[in-house]
Amino acid sequence: MRATFNRLFHALSGISLPRVLAALRLLLVLLAMSAAVGSLCAFFLWSLDTATHARFDHPWLLFLLPLGGAAISLIYRWLGQSVEAGNNLLIDQIHEPGGGVPLRMAPLILLGTVVTHLFGGSAGREGTAVQLGGALASGAARLARLNAQGLRLMLMAGIAAGFGAVFGTPLAGAFFALEVLAVGRIEMTAIIPCLIAALVGDWVCGLWGIHHTAYHIPCMAGPNGAAALDPLLVGKAALAGVAFGLAGLLFAEANHALGGWLKKAIPHPALRSIVGGLAVIALTYMVGTRAYLGLGVWSADPSMPTITGFFTAPAAPWDWALKLLFTVVTLSSGFKGGEVTPLFFIGAALGSALGWAMGAPVDLFAGLGFVAVFAGAANTPLACTIMGLELFGATHMVPIAVACFVACLCSGHNGIYLSQRIALPKFMGRPVPKGTTLRDVRSSRKR
Repeated sequence: MRATFNRLFHALSGISLPRVLAALRLLLVLLAMSAAVGSLCAFFLWSLDTATHARFDHPWLLFLLPLGGAAISLIYRWLGQSVEAGNNLLIDQIHEPGGGVPLRMAPLILLGTVVTHLFGGSAGREGTAVQLGGALASGAARLARLNAQGLRLMLMAGIAAGFGAVFGTPLAGAFFALEVLAVGRIEMTAIIPCLIAALVGDWVCGLWGIHHTAYHIPCMAGPNGAAALDPLLVGKAALAGVAFGLAGLLFAEANHALGGWLKKAIPHPALRSIVGGLAVIALTYMVGTRAYLGLGVWSADPSMPTITGFFTAPAAPWDWALKLLFTVVTLSSGFKGGEVTPLFFIGAALGSALGWAMGAPVDLFAGLGFVAVFAGAANTPLACTIMGLELFGATHMVPIAVACFVACLCSGHNGIYLSQRIALPKFMGRPVPKGTTLRDVRSSRKR
């Protein structure tokens, strides 16, 4: 008892008025920044929805995709070269705090993403939300004159707020910000700021009247809302996890390879975007459908494949591959947006098809693919497992976790964020120098 009292006394004796005031100041800045991120994400989601409706109402907008891409590229060439790296810039600034992230990243990425979706580019929204959060967080840190450690915490909190708000998954947003920095390590020192930021960002976004898509997996639910652990089903989830990890690996590598080749073949970014836009138009008419344009969450045509549709009926075996192709062409040619929602489409389509082929519940395996392909491509299995629980409920917690962690293992030291560090190698017996990035690993394989 006395030892416990002494420990408590020593802990409390280290608390001083300046420290309390500094903590309160940081909390106020954090709350204000998170609320601003939630509000901006609400405006972004509304703008994206408006642009998507306009694209469905006016199909001819697709033919303006090359010009829209060229305009985006020119604006970034004139005003945004310092923020061109996007999410990778945020990760680099968190690892090695420097000048922070320019505030102009926010309007540039918002405009670029909305233009991409208005004209039919296949892209996502996570990258935009994360960059909105990072830009506002960096600006808030400069305004409050925070030190390097304060800037680092604010950037992580900004990522959490943006991710949590744009998907309506605050817990996943918090853990994504903690996990995305390094493979095999979670930055637990920032868990409280990230959790606060993600919750506030999500709440404020909701206060603006934004509603997120609801997903349901009714299979296997028992009388108490729990699912029996069927070893065969868990084994099928693990087998599907291998396919999900390889799909995430294919997406990341195809995006990096085509992007690098296009930069060498067509040095001018505007011309590169024109070529990419023309390629997307050509692909659209080659496959005979516009189902693989935009987000793919829903469609004005109920016969088209969509993410929500994959939970109710088996996907065609080629849906996931075609969405991957459209997205890689769009993003590697300079259009703006994120990778995650297309990865949701790819994963849900692949999981739906695999579930039907293996005699497993289609809705469950669509949900597994939804989060597990993202887990493999982003190397964030814990955040994606939590996202699965937030989106689909805890009923299917074990298959979700198995699919996400197997997918992450099978994607290897690859990923969509090349600035990720490798803190702990995925495979035993393969030492990696401390601070090695996925970019370094990829470069070493090319030599």
